[in-house]
Amino acid sequence: MKTRMTELLEIKHPIMLAGMAFISLPKLVAAVSNAGGIGMLNSVAYTPDQVRKVIRQVKSLTDKPFGVNATLIMPNARENIEVALEEKVPIINYALGKGDWIIKAVHGYGGKVLATVAIEKHARRAEADGADALVVTGHEAAAHGAEVGTMVLVTSIARQTKLPIIAAGGFCDGRGLAAALVLGADGISMGTRFMLTQECEMHQKTKELSLKAKMEDTLCSDKIDGLPGRWLKNPAAIKMAGGRPSPFQALSSALRIKRMIDVPFYKLFLGGLKQRGVQDLACQALGLKGLKVAIENGDLETGVLPMSQAIGLMKDLPTCKELIERTVAEAQEWVEDVRKKMSS
Repeated sequence: MKTRMTELLEIKHPIMLAGMAFISLPKLVAAVSNAGGIGMLNSVAYTPDQVRKVIRQVKSLTDKPFGVNATLIMPNARENIEVALEEKVPIINYALGKGDWIIKAVHGYGGKVLATVAIEKHARRAEADGADALVVTGHEAAAHGAEVGTMVLVTSIARQTKLPIIAAGGFCDGRGLAAALVLGADGISMGTRFMLTQECEMHQKTKELSLKAKMEDTLCSDKIDGLPGRWLKNPAAIKMAGGRPSPFQALSSALRIKRMIDVPFYKLFLGGLKQRGVQDLACQALGLKGLKVAIENGDLETGVLPMSQAIGLMKDLPTCKELIERTVAEAQEWVEDVRKKMSS
């Protein structure tokens, strides 16, 4: 299936792996790229030296295009992106910050830049800065998004931009891909769906519990990791969504995230100010800790897990190749089916 997304990124299928902390690891990234999509390596929870190591690990597993993403309000984001630039990663995906300096550097070596946006204003700014495509994230998505649903948001931004659009939020199958193309997108990004694949290294217990979840089993809160986001409605997420950390928790959590990503404390403080204060930084640390135990230990009592509303549509654990090929084939069938209905 050829679209502006496949042509821009030089890939076979218009499907992207969302860059998810502790989930979008080298094995999964390479599997998606090898299957004809675009794998996206998450850089949030790494030090710069670790980012370089995992980028080179991906390169050892695939000769296909892949990307690295970064949330620019994170205190280690600039340093990690600078490593990705040194490694000349083919695609950089940024969110929650101004990416003009990234765009200039990536274009300097012939790479492409994707800007993730959840509101129209950010889409316009990314296009003005020179981004090559937009990842438009609707309210149905796991983790960070805004208030507008995918159907309305993609349609609105598609009317305003000349850039290719990768739609995110609620996509997990061929019906979704076909719908995204009709809305004006050029492909889709999937996160939760790729969590539930054989190549994803998430704990098997977490996978099995996720497959039992329904569409209603998610909640939205800005208190779990300091930013508005959608999570599995489990005991830890419900508790964290109920209130903000105490000053003591804020300090201890800030120290925890300092150890995790190895940055000076003043940078953590400045990062907290970019959000709504040090308490949001504490939420960020607690969120990362909860995410890590859910993914690595299978602990959904004290851990938290980003979760799309589309989870209720997922019933199996395919390989990435099976998933991508099935999604594209189904999309083509649905487009043809609609064409027949319209002509009958």
